[in-house]
Amino acid sequence: MFATLAPEIKQMKETVRNFVEKEVEPFAQQIEDDDKIPQHLIEQSKELGLFGLSIPEEYGGIGLNTVGKAVILEQLGRTHNGFVSLISAHTGIGSTGLVQLASPYLKGKFLPDLASGKKIAAFALSEAGAGSDATNLATTAVKKRDKWIVNGTKHFITNAPVADVFTVFALTNKEKGAKGGITAFLIEKDFPGFTVGKIDKKMGLRGSYTAQLIFEDCEVPQENVIGDVGMGYMSALKILGEGRVGLAARAVGSCDKLIEMSTVYAKERVQFGKPIADNQAVQWMLADMATETEAARMLTLKAAHMIDDGEKAIKEASMAKLFASDVFNRVADQAVQIHGGLGYIGEYPIERFYRDARITKIYEGTNEIQRLIIARKLLEG
Repeated sequence: MFATLAPEIKQMKETVRNFVEKEVEPFAQQIEDDDKIPQHLIEQSKELGLFGLSIPEEYGGIGLNTVGKAVILEQLGRTHNGFVSLISAHTGIGSTGLVQLASPYLKGKFLPDLASGKKIAAFALSEAGAGSDATNLATTAVKKRDKWIVNGTKHFITNAPVADVFTVFALTNKEKGAKGGITAFLIEKDFPGFTVGKIDKKMGLRGSYTAQLIFEDCEVPQENVIGDVGMGYMSALKILGEGRVGLAARAVGSCDKLIEMSTVYAKERVQFGKPIADNQAVQWMLADMATETEAARMLTLKAAHMIDDGEKAIKEASMAKLFASDVFNRVADQAVQIHGGLGYIGEYPIERFYRDARITKIYEGTNEIQRLIIARKLLEG
């Protein structure tokens, strides 16, 4: 678990760290104000290969394993979370299903463009009645000759307004349900009968867009089935498991940044004739922030290593996501407290991190669901 990172991962880690600090951070406030990621940052991200982190080299990607991707996402987590969300949703749950489960035809057709960032990917599972209960899908797909006809609505889909391809889950056999009755499809944005709804107004993650997907007799070719017909629910669980590790890594990176900013501020801010860093109350907050963040990092790396070793790591991925997102929220709250009034001001990044942290306890499986998964795995064994 604590093996030294490969030289190429170390080098990429430093490259991404420099990119984040020198190129992205100067535009973080602009992203927040404009609710838009500058195109030049997207182009620079393409050049660095960030859109192809998990896509195999044979398709033009970098082909990182789970540990390598976690290391890079941790560095990206140090900057604007909306910017990171665009990339991680694409290279994580957006493309993982294609990489691991798609046919050679689908891989050859789409992965090169996804690796280069020419096309953007999204993952569509959530519905109004199927959020935490992902088995309760209302979106259906019916086979008619050589096509599937999809009807239904997905919501809160990250990257929806900018994505070109969508991994969509639909009910193909109501009687079987999650046990053989849900299928994954690759749906392209220009398919007849498919439209994207209006962009959601959110508390945070500015520059990262979510929206509804609406399917009205949407025609999907048979060759666009991802994996086996009926096995979509199991595919979704696998994709989400790896995605949770990536989300945890991003949260750890954000915590690192918050701790650094809080430490610097505590040394500079003078009250009652001395820096507030001299106060034990502030020291204890910093100590708790750092200790919990390091524990979250270890949980994340453990889950990543297990996945790379071929283990299912369902419990461990849920632990990483649960703990890292909870820690992110606590660290953000303590960072606001250390900064006082300045931490509450919109022009300062602490307030932004505080708002962005909240969604991490909800998406890719609420933390309540993570606790259920962990408990069930314990009780099984």
